[in-house]
Parts: sequence; C-alpha cells; structure tokens
Amino acid sequence: MADDKREDFGIKQGGGESDEEITKAMSGVLTEEQQKLIEDLDKESSTRKLSNPIMSKLFYSACVGVTVFHLITAFFPPAVLKYRSIHVGMMLVLGFIMYPFSKKSNYKKIGVFDWIFIAFSVAVPIYVWLEYEGIIMRAGNPNTSDLIMATILTAVVLEATRRMSGWALPVLSVTFIIYGLWGRNLPGLFTHRGYSWIQLSNQLFANTEGIYGSSVSVAASYIFLFIMFGAVMGKSGMGAFFNDIAMALAGHSKGGPAKVSVISSGLLGSINGSAVANVVTTGAFTIPLMKRTGYSKEFAGAVEAASSVGGQLLPPVMGAAAFIMAEILSVKYSVIIVHAAIPALLYYLGIMIQVHLRAGKLGLVGLSRDKLPRAGAVIMDKGHLLIPIAILLYYLLFSGKTVVYAAVVTIISTIVVACLKASTRMSVKDILDSFADGAKQTVSVAMACACVGIIVGVISKTGFGINMANAIISIGRQSLLLTLVFTMITCMILGMGVPSIPAYIITATIAAPALAKLGVPDIAAHMFAFYFAMFANLTPPVALAAFAAAGLSGGNPMKTGWASVKLAIAGFIVPYMFVYSPQLLLINTPLLEGLRVAAGACVGVFLIGSSVEGYLFTRMNAALRLVSFGGALCLIDSGIRTDIIGAVILAAAVVFQYTLARNARRGAAA
Repeated sequence: MADDKREDFGIKQGGGESDEEITKAMSGVLTEEQQKLIEDLDKESSTRKLSNPIMSKLFYSACVGVTVFHLITAFFPPAVLKYRSIHVGMMLVLGFIMYPFSKKSNYKKIGVFDWIFIAFSVAVPIYVWLEYEGIIMRAGNPNTSDLIMATILTAVVLEATRRMSGWALPVLSVTFIIYGLWGRNLPGLFTHRGYSWIQLSNQLFANTEGIYGSSVSVAASYIFLFIMFGAVMGKSGMGAFFNDIAMALAGHSKGGPAKVSVISSGLLGSINGSAVANVVTTGAFTIPLMKRTGYSKEFAGAVEAASSVGGQLLPPVMGAAAFIMAEILSVKYSVIIVHAAIPALLYYLGIMIQVHLRAGKLGLVGLSRDKLPRAGAVIMDKGHLLIPIAILLYYLLFSGKTVVYAAVVTIISTIVVACLKASTRMSVKDILDSFADGAKQTVSVAMACACVGIIVGVISKTGFGINMANAIISIGRQSLLLTLVFTMITCMILGMGVPSIPAYIITATIAAPALAKLGVPDIAAHMFAFYFAMFANLTPPVALAAFAAAGLSGGNPMKTGWASVKLAIAGFIVPYMFVYSPQLLLINTPLLEGLRVAAGACVGVFLIGSSVEGYLFTRMNAALRLVSFGGALCLIDSGIRTDIIGAVILAAAVVFQYTLARNARRGAAA
C-alpha cells in the first residue's frame, strides 16, 4: 500500500488506536504490548532473550546451522533412525536454550540444569550414531546402555515439552506409560498383558513406532521446511501484501474491515499455521478498524480469532497436522490439499456471510474508498510475491516431485523472486534471520511431535487404539452420529490442554479406526478429527486464539470465545457434512457431482449464517430462523431430495424476508 494511503482510513469515531499504530501493524510491526500478549497467551512464544552477546551469536549461528542441515538432508538424508535422532537432538538443544525451567527462572542466561539437559540431549543422538548397527541388531532385546539412553531420551522429551507447551501433554504421556506398565491390572476392555520398562523403553527408543516415529519424521522434513518457507515469505513482505490486497478488495464494502480480517487472516494463516501469532499479527490493525466501523469489541475479536484459526485448514500449506495426516494415511500431500479445499472454503464462506449480515443488521458501512489502496497498484508493487506460491502449487499438484523437493525449490524461488524489486529484496542478514526464525519456530512443533510419539508408541504396543475404537462403537451403539459426537467432544477436550498437532494425532489414532469400522472413508475420518483439533483454539473455557483477540480488542475473553464459536458455526457443521457427503472431499467424485454437492453445501452455509445472525434483508423472527437452520441441516445429506428441500426453504426465506424489507422501506417513505 502506498504511504499516502496508510495515513488515514476515513473513519473518525475513535477506536483507541492511532492511524500510525494501525499503519505499523499493517506492515507487520508489533508493539511491545502486542508481542507480550503473544508470549503471555502462547507458551511457545515465551522464550529467553540471552544477554551475553557471545552466547546470543552462538545461538543464532546454531539456529542457522540447524536450518542448513535440514536443507541439505532434504536431498541427502542419513539412515532413518540416525536422521530422526539428530533432528530431535537439535530441537532439544535449541529448546533448552530457548525455554527456561519456569517463569521464575532467569530469562537472560542459560542455567546449570539447562546445560545438564543439553548434555543429555546431545548424548542420545551421538549414542544412536555410534551404536546404530548394535541397536538395530538388538531390536527387542536391549542392553543396559540402550535402556539408559531410552530413559534419558524419554525424560528430556517430557521436560522439553513441559517447558514449551505446559503440563497437559507430558502428564498425558506419563499416564500412557503407566498404562503400559500396569495395564494388566485394569478390568475388562482395556486390560493387556503388561510390559516392563525395558520393553516399553525399547519401543519408544529403538524403532520408528515411538519417539522417533512418523510424526517426528514429518516434523524433520515437511513441517520444518514449510515453517522455513513461511519465515522467508514473512521477511519478503508477504504479510504486508496480504493485508494490502485484502484492504483493496474488501475494505470499501459493507462491514469492510471485518471482511479484510477474514481475507488477510485466512491468507496469512494458510502459510504460517500459528493461530495465536496470526491473531496478533493481523488483528493488530483489523480489530481497531472493526471497532471504529461500529462492531462490538467481542465481535471484532471473534472475527479475527475465527479467521486466524481457519488458516490451518486452508490449502496450500495448512497446519502442520495436515502433513502428519498425509504420512499416517500414506497418501501424497497434494491429495490432502484437494480433499481439504471445499470444506475450507465453506468455513470461510460461513464467516464472511455472518460478517456481511451483521453489518447489514447494524447498518455499518465500509472504509472510504479514496483512502484505500487500489488492487492494481498493490499487485504492481508486490504481486510478484505470488510467484513462489504458484510454483509451490505446480510442484505439489502437477510435477510429480516430492513435497520435500517442492518445499526447498519454493524457499529458493521466494528468495530469488523477492530480489526482483527493491521493496521486497532481502539482504543476506534478512535471509539468515529467516533461517534462524524458521529453526526457532519449529522447536515447539518438533517437541510436540516427539512427545506424542510416546503416546502413539504405547498405543501401538498395548493395542489400546483397537480397544478404544471398539469402546467408542459400543458406547455409540453402532450409531455413526453418536460416534461422531463422541469424537468431536474428545478432540475438544484434548485441544484444551495439548497443542493441536498431538490432539489430532491422538484422536486420529483412537477414533479414526472406529469411524472407519462404521464405513467412513479414512480421509473423512482423519479430516473430521483434524477440524475439531484446530477448533479447540476457539472454544471456551480454554480458547487461546479468542483470548488473544480479546487482549487486542479490550473485550471480555469468554464472550469473545463464545462469539468466535458462533461465527465459526459453519466449521462445526461442515465436518459432519463431509462425513455424510464424502463428495465434498472430492472422494471418487465426478466434477459435475462435486459441483452439485458443493453448491448445496454453500446454500446450507448461507442458511446457517442467516439463522444464526437472525437477519436477511431485515431481522428474522424465531420461527423462520429455526426453519432456516433445519433447511441447512437437510443439506448435510448429499441426496437430491434433501438438496431440493433446502433450496425451497432458501427461496421461501429470501422471498419472505425481501417482501418484509420492501414493505418496511415503503412504510418509512410514506
């Protein structure tokens, strides 16, 4: 956006934030208060700031070195167990440097205990490399050294995860370890033969079904490289470009700032994958603009929170859990992208409809068009930054190359393309900074993946997943709907305490087999778990994205959380839609059939939005709201008959509401 377009947004109601502050936020510059908000709410962002300049430079160099290592091994990976052990070791070392033991610890220097944990973290991969052949040959029959190293690895992973993500995930992991050791004493369905610590530790350490499992494999390759891609894109100015193009396209329309929030947060979230950071980055300018326009504090925060969380559902990059889904299902990531496209668009359509209807109900207008950037000028200034995304899509969907290859080529192309114009050109320091940022941002994700490997390893060893799937089916009494509801509740409860990635992995490991037994396609079962693992960021009593948005808006956190749930209501219903209508995921679906089902789903989302907001041309009465919501539910089923019922309800609602609005206008004119 040109500087003269960033001086004044044409609305003078007074939102508490100056135009200068909003302008800085649009460029990605956060205030100290906003940065502190991220650190207070998102434990993963609360890291050390080393005061010793030598240590700080060494740490910076180590982060850059870790990134270089991952770029090289993307093409020349070592043996699997060696590769995963060195990845986890690197992440542990960086983690113990970045995260203090507790909030009361020194945030400016590395403590004695940190150095001890760092030494342990280094010792394990060194042992794996030196004893690799022995570990493989002794599989299932570990010696004393294997047992010691397995115990050390488990302990340091649990401690690192506690520092980064809190107590919930480590406690859950320890609970599963206890279950593995003494599950023989449990009654009924969940009893198993019981295992010694020697057997369990070998499962967690010496094979690829424990800590060094598939989730760590994905973290070491896909996730690391795409986080790196997001860091490079951020340094090139892509965030500011998304903000500017959103302002140009939607800023002038009815309720414009809210629509800007939906567009910019969705675009940014699709490449950075962090809901809380996305809320603060884009919300720093969209929330003040929404408040100035006339939206309430809670609604403004809710729009930003719901839009930011949805970025993890939106191709091409999505959240890190999507890469793990591809690994678990043994399908190409490009397949996940195709399946995820329509549900993600329906989610954002639902938010956009509610935002538009709320603006109509409140009589809100957009920003002054002459104060907004022009789309053409924005494209001319920074439109070339879209080239790497086009390259990424080509390599993912059409080239036949691996995801790792696509990621590395896209990172390189981003650096090259950014050099085409002075406004986006990165210096050598910018590139190195992005390398360091990418490594630091991956640490918490890698540790979550390693820690959840403990849970998955125990589940695999004990058969807990099969038993739990049978229990879910039994409780649901063979009812698909009840099983889906139980799965949703499990995801939401897990998501309150653990990060979205382990929440998805645990739920998918336990509940997906149950859904599959009831005839749900694998991809639909996993996508269902994926959606509700992401939405835990919105649902009170623990709703970090909503609380972050409330911190920016000044609204009540709980009210903001419930307003976020209301705004994201389509996202809570869409997963049921694609379970009952797998055509929405384009599973073995002809193009015309897919278009028909998608059109019906769009009608359903529109009816949901109007019934929730209680507005369509004019305010809706309670009876019509209920009928409209019922029509939306009819469209969950992809059958032609239910689609016709939904279409008839839509037509009746439109005619009835339009007639009421027209008569009201005539009465006012008279």
